[in-house]
Amino acid sequence: MTEADAVLVQGFGDDHVLDAGRIGIWGGSNWSVARFAEAVAYADPGGKWRFDVTLKHGDTGWEHYADGWRVEAEDGTVLGVRELLHPHETEQPFTRSLSGVAVPAGTARVYIRARCLIDGWSESRLPLGLR
Repeated sequence: MTEADAVLVQGFGDDHVLDAGRIGIWGGSNWSVARFAEAVAYADPGGKWRFDVTLKHGDTGWEHYADGWRVEAEDGTVLGVRELLHPHETEQPFTRSLSGVAVPAGTARVYIRARCLIDGWSESRLPLGLR
């Protein structure tokens, strides 16, 4: 897939960042909560989706780090989970991908929710429009 195949990219909140046609959020200065910097979705020829999500979090080591993110449907149904298996203290923000996500036909928008080892799943989620 190429950059031309990229879809979405809606953000929310007051801190939008526009970069190469993508919109994401930094989400403020609270480093203890995982924040989105960017999310991009790609459709593959087989009808599955790949999500590239960039997070920013104040990882301090094995005791406190962003340990995952997931793709959700509008109703909260979990479509895919990306586990993050180690801290990224020196790599902020960082991007990880999740491929092979089955998104129900006709879905126009999904949501990305981040997780922190200490704080659990974020209350907020990033809407991601699909075309």
